[in-house]
Amino acid sequence: MRVLRLPAIHHDANLVVVDGSAGNLLIDAGTSWYQSLQVERIKGVLGEDNRLERILLTSKRYPCSGGAKHLSESFTDCIVHIHPDGQPALEIGDFFTTWANRFDSDMPPVGTQSVDDGDVFPLGDGQVESLSLPGHSIDGMGYWITDQKMMILGTLLPRADRPTRWDLPGGCLPDVLESLKRVATFKPKSIIPLQGPAIKGVKHVKEILKRHIEFFETCLANDGKVSKSVSKPAKTALWYTPHPPWPLEEQEKV
Repeated sequence: MRVLRLPAIHHDANLVVVDGSAGNLLIDAGTSWYQSLQVERIKGVLGEDNRLERILLTSKRYPCSGGAKHLSESFTDCIVHIHPDGQPALEIGDFFTTWANRFDSDMPPVGTQSVDDGDVFPLGDGQVESLSLPGHSIDGMGYWITDQKMMILGTLLPRADRPTRWDLPGGCLPDVLESLKRVATFKPKSIIPLQGPAIKGVKHVKEILKRHIEFFETCLANDGKVSKSVSKPAKTALWYTPHPPWPLEEQEKV
């Protein structure tokens, strides 16, 4: 089974193509800004004659879901899956809770099917398991690729050096903490975050999760307030930017 990360473009989430011997799927769809380009990138991975069978979304937020309608229509009979709490927003094209309004964009409405905690998508020589991971949003999902011990986390972990926000519609700080602690119990060998490079190696992944968990524990102990050293997020940002900056890549030991 092949797992390929299509690096994020501008505001788009990382797109992850999972191609097995008996099926394939895409995790996250990006914004609607680059949707035609994303179709070509996916075809470049799967081949012109191969169809995309389903799209699994990590959340309803626009950087993850904005391109879902176009991508699903570009591949015949492609199903879009999202947690039940995210279905109404996508099906009516709600530009508020999806955060599309902050990007000065419409939210293309798209028909969806639910994905729930523990659902398994068999792909022949491997499978993808879904995990309910609320916190950034109530409909937050993660996807566990068992044989590769890889976790795709989307908005729950925006980047190795950027902790997620919980103050957007449907966010909850205690849920962020519980979800990250749940991820840690899987002891993943790699994590694909919302944007930026994959986080690789058991030790490095453990360090990154620990740093994020400690950040949110501090915020919770401080009555839900973020440290004054952390600047106010940009209107489109789904994350906080710590100061001094956290390392993005694994640091070499001298």
